Amino acid sequence: MKENWQKAFEQMLASEGGYVHHPSDPGGMTNLGVTKRVWEEWVGRESNEKEMRSLTPEMVEPLYKRKFWDAVRGNELPAGISYLIFDFAVNAGVGRSIKTLQSATGVTPDGGFGPMTMAAVQAIDPVELIEKFSQGKEDFYRSLNTFETFGKGWLNRVAAVKVKATSLLA
Repeated sequence: MKENWQKAFEQMLASEGGYVHHPSDPGGMTNLGVTKRVWEEWVGRESNEKEMRSLTPEMVEPLYKRKFWDAVRGNELPAGISYLIFDFAVNAGVGRSIKTLQSATGVTPDGGFGPMTMAAVQAIDPVELIEKFSQGKEDFYRSLNTFETFGKGWLNRVAAVKVKATSLLA
């Protein structure tokens, strides 16, 4: 739902944290969850470490709204579900998030969020969807070759987002 955007954005930022540039992270230089590559794509020019370190929530909010929230149809989903799908889109990509949603709802995963996917989301019990989606996230993270380095943090995030998403259903 449209009114869920601000809360979902703030919760996602809390999970993402501030500036990082871990040598094992394929995303490279990142601040507030925005990679240097995504930021450069958004602003249409090259960036540098100083600019990446200076990103603020106000600067990145329009990017997140358009490239992630709108892409996963956040305004059309119930509060807990919209947050769940949006958060994973930020962390693993929009296509991966939609495919995980499709798998959790029994739709053939193709990464496109069309009428069949929306109907499946509306037909499934939201608590069951959160459970299946969260398991899909965990399975995905465990399949990555960087799980040894980042796995504990990812699994903590899966658990925290699951709890928060469930609480937002009420």
